[in-house]
Amino acid sequence: MVTQVNFLCILSGVDSTNKFLCLGLGDCIAKLHISHIDACLQILCGHNNEVWFVRFSNNGNYLASSSSDCTAIIWKVEKDDTLTKKHCLEGHLNPISYVAWSPNDRMLLTCSTGDSLKLWNVDTGECNIKFRVSVDYTITSCAWFPNSEKIVCTSSESGSSPNKIFTCDLEGQELEVWAGDRIPKVSDLAVTPDGQHLICVCCNEIWIRELPKGREWRIHEQQTISSLSVSGDGQSLIVNLSSQEIHLWEINGSYTVPEKIKGHKQEKFVIRSCFGGSNSLFIASGSEDSQVYIWKRHLETPIKVLHGHSMIVNCVSWNPVRPQMLASASDDRTVRIWLARKT
Repeated sequence: MVTQVNFLCILSGVDSTNKFLCLGLGDCIAKLHISHIDACLQILCGHNNEVWFVRFSNNGNYLASSSSDCTAIIWKVEKDDTLTKKHCLEGHLNPISYVAWSPNDRMLLTCSTGDSLKLWNVDTGECNIKFRVSVDYTITSCAWFPNSEKIVCTSSESGSSPNKIFTCDLEGQELEVWAGDRIPKVSDLAVTPDGQHLICVCCNEIWIRELPKGREWRIHEQQTISSLSVSGDGQSLIVNLSSQEIHLWEINGSYTVPEKIKGHKQEKFVIRSCFGGSNSLFIASGSEDSQVYIWKRHLETPIKVLHGHSMIVNCVSWNPVRPQMLASASDDRTVRIWLARKT
């Protein structure tokens, strides 16, 4: 059993010496020395099995976690930075591998392996819609468009059915479909905050489609890509690779080679990373060695390693409104909240 102790160590800025974590709050900047990490008495223990995914809401008021125990939990972020359970979302028959908040934070999508896609009301915790998908398909990931009225999903083939990417409304009516031999199995996808680009990762390729014009281009990697994350300004993306590297690309295609980030462990499993901190100046990632790694953007080696989990850390999420707060999800059945306090 994991001891009920957490560690506070998240940052929203680093000074030029890289010795201090700078927490920017409006016009005020507080500094916290990297070695002076306080303790927090909170580990979220609501799941009964491995926690695979975690994501803060866009307004920073909620956190959603999902697990191989077939449930998702919505946690409320209180004013004192503690989290309390708001809803436990039950009804899936298989592990929940992915969740996605609507841009207005009123709805949450949950994606279950070999099961279905469900749409939940965040206020009530009730399932509003169960999307009916053909038994020949398994939905692997999903994302919202900015108006909170349309989603995009990817599904992998089963039997003779091809892979496909499709958009649909909130009644489950398909609006646009990309399918056929040219569509490989997509492992992750995202829509940029302005709704202008759809980004998919499949095997060792990043596929970017400019939606208004229909123009598309592909970025080829040398290793298998397991996950994707887009920066808050929609200008950059990062992908986790099986080569134990994270690559940073500009979405406009201005990079001919990526910026490389190293230090974490990833060989066998899906590990997810994210941008965070003030102006997305930092990158955090889970790791197969049970640690959480933090890099300053454009630096190859980590500036901080967070210890505490006892098993693989699958996913991390930075609070977009409270840049001092980070969440991590682990196979040890817990979600940990990491926080930097002002001095």
